[in-house]
Amino acid sequence: MIIIGEKINGAIPSVAKAIAEKDEAWIKDLAIRQTAGRADFIDVCSSVVEGDVEVLHWLIDLVQSVSDARICIDSPNAHSIVEAIPFCNKPGLINSVSLEGDKIDTVFPVIADTDWECVALLCDNNKIPDGVDDRIEIFEKIVEKVREYNIDLSRMHFDPLVFSVGTKPDAFTNFAAVARYIKEKYPMAHVTSGLSNISYGIPARKTLNQAFLVLAMQAGMDSAIIDPTSREMLGAIYSTEVLLEIDEYCMEYIGAYQDDLFGVQKKK
Repeated sequence: MIIIGEKINGAIPSVAKAIAEKDEAWIKDLAIRQTAGRADFIDVCSSVVEGDVEVLHWLIDLVQSVSDARICIDSPNAHSIVEAIPFCNKPGLINSVSLEGDKIDTVFPVIADTDWECVALLCDNNKIPDGVDDRIEIFEKIVEKVREYNIDLSRMHFDPLVFSVGTKPDAFTNFAAVARYIKEKYPMAHVTSGLSNISYGIPARKTLNQAFLVLAMQAGMDSAIIDPTSREMLGAIYSTEVLLEIDEYCMEYIGAYQDDLFGVQKKK
């Protein structure tokens, strides 16, 4: 599982406060703890309208000062993302593009001949697609753009979109159907999600999120924007990889246990 740490996001009140107060120690601590949870990428999102690029620059510098994890540049503004790319010490992940506006044609030319990876949301200018067929149609259109810019599909993380199961009972089954389609047709492409959307408005959200994670992995999801400081989520990831024969002979699971990533070892 490719883990994208979600904690440094200005939409989270505590992070917004740290950004407003320029609390470097708070941001660095979040980066350190997510790195300890084996995050492959650390997402940085300012969630501000004015000064987006400046805040992204500040956040990226802080994360890179304490972590070797790759940066996931997160902004709804594709132009901000492009401006923030030079701040990164090594190629990371763009979060995200879609068929909305000029996002793809802004980002893809910049990353085409690089090792940067990219999240692509399956939505366009018309609407956020609800059913499976609409999402697959948008997916195929994005694949056409990927090929137009000669970007290898192994660098793409496609997000089939996750809705709250509280308002859409078929939220997971639709997600899973699209995930299976993507992995069956293009095995080298990644399937990702911001999985916590599944539980929006529902009590005991962590329990539902964990169940979604396990079932989505079975459907082919191999990348996720999650909280890598959560012992429960890490345990679910490593356990599911064992059962799906991704982690042969439980080597990664045992290593994670020995490093106490699950938080279950008794302290001496």
